[in-house]
Amino acid sequence: MAELDQHEGEQDLEKKIEETRQRFKNELLQDSADKYDSRDTERLQTDDALVEGYLTWRLYVVDDALKMIDESLQWRKEFGVNDVSESTIPRWMFETGAVYLHGYDKEGNKLFWFKVKLHIKDAKTILDKKKYVAFWLERYAKKEPGMPLTVVFDMSESGLSNIDMEFVKYIINCFKVYYPKFLSKMIIVDMPWIMNAAWKIVKSWLGPEAISKLKFASKSEVQTFIGPEYLPPHMGGTDPFKYSYPPLPDDDFQTPICDNGPIVSEDETESKEGEMEGKETLESSFNSEVAVKPKKVNFLEDSLRAEDNDKGDTSARTKGARKPLTTFKGPLLDVSPAEELSFGSGEMEKKCLIILSNVTKNQVAFKVRTTAPEKYRVKPSSSCCEPGASVDIVVSLHGGSQASPQDRFLVMAAEMDNVGSQELAQFWKEIPKNKIMEHRLRCHVLESVKPTMSLLRDSPVDTGTSGQQELNTVLMRMMASNLRMEQKLSTCLWVQKVLIGLVLVLMVLNLLCLYLLGTAQRTS
Repeated sequence: MAELDQHEGEQDLEKKIEETRQRFKNELLQDSADKYDSRDTERLQTDDALVEGYLTWRLYVVDDALKMIDESLQWRKEFGVNDVSESTIPRWMFETGAVYLHGYDKEGNKLFWFKVKLHIKDAKTILDKKKYVAFWLERYAKKEPGMPLTVVFDMSESGLSNIDMEFVKYIINCFKVYYPKFLSKMIIVDMPWIMNAAWKIVKSWLGPEAISKLKFASKSEVQTFIGPEYLPPHMGGTDPFKYSYPPLPDDDFQTPICDNGPIVSEDETESKEGEMEGKETLESSFNSEVAVKPKKVNFLEDSLRAEDNDKGDTSARTKGARKPLTTFKGPLLDVSPAEELSFGSGEMEKKCLIILSNVTKNQVAFKVRTTAPEKYRVKPSSSCCEPGASVDIVVSLHGGSQASPQDRFLVMAAEMDNVGSQELAQFWKEIPKNKIMEHRLRCHVLESVKPTMSLLRDSPVDTGTSGQQELNTVLMRMMASNLRMEQKLSTCLWVQKVLIGLVLVLMVLNLLCLYLLGTAQRTS
């Protein structure tokens, strides 16, 4: 029954996505195609996750999602977002350090910092400042698709001269309209009391769908959301990071990696015979800040000998691994899951499956890397996929390791022209970077579902290895569904209160009219 409900839910979402695309094409695109950038309209027609993001942000109401899409795509063309680059932004804006990406909150979301004291209201530069914010958001959206941001307004030493309400409203619109499901939360740190009135206005701009994401915190309270390792000393943190330009923060990666790293056996013991053979730069990623806190990142890649041994026992390797339910459709490979690998503390929650499907007519080489090789085993982590074929990759946690939201996986793929598997190492050294497809996956840490499981112990649902995983997945979907129902219920309760208020007003007016009518009759 649960599987049937899940299937119906997925079908309903697919219908909503198709309806949104069709109505966009018929109602918005047909007579006014010049309003939008063709690259955006093409992406809307092919990227299911993008359309789903708009629908989710608008509680699956297609009319509301279409309005948001229309406004978002018009903004993207007006600001030339697809063509915004470091060279199109005035250099002095980068040098001020008023806006930048750095660090993570406790939930693993990237931090987007605004140092308010460095912002001065100036009508002559407001357009460039808006494009500057768009540059950072677009850059992050491309590097880490589907991953939310936590915005931090650092208001230390700021005053009324630093508050530009038009600019603040623009920033809020970026998350409210232009980038759906992009905002994790917005933290206002150390706000001076004199600005209370201004932020009351800001709260009114956020709207009901985002108002719960606004958090006000003192310097001592901010550690509720962000660990001290990513907080500056003036907020009680220990992060020695100091902004400087160039290069851009989070872009200067000189991280040592190992192309032929240690081989991990099935009994989860590591061979220490692997030696690091070179250094390589992992570009276009947002996984760490090497310039501040160098972090050793070994990306595991199995040897060909280990790969051959795995071919005969694929079913044994994949047994007990969590099956993906979503798919990212890439130009070379379809990657399942689309966004995240879910791990938990239970014994049956320590394996996940990545399925790569070749959608080209050529052989595709792939390799999978992780920022936490000491925690995870990836088998196979490097091989080839024949045209039309699929490869199952098992990602498993070591015995005592725990997954973290900050852990990341990178899937790399490139087409091969009659290159044998024995030449893979050389192939990856020679392939141009612009021909490599990259897709990132984050880790999701499951909450314990044991209390719920005990309630369902007598249920006829199969609670074996696969049954337990399916049940966990269904429970997670039920939790998401309950959240959506709570949001809708809140809206209904608000409407109900308004209606009750109107009824009371009408009753008072009615009594007043009766009183006036009686008075008039007595007078006459």
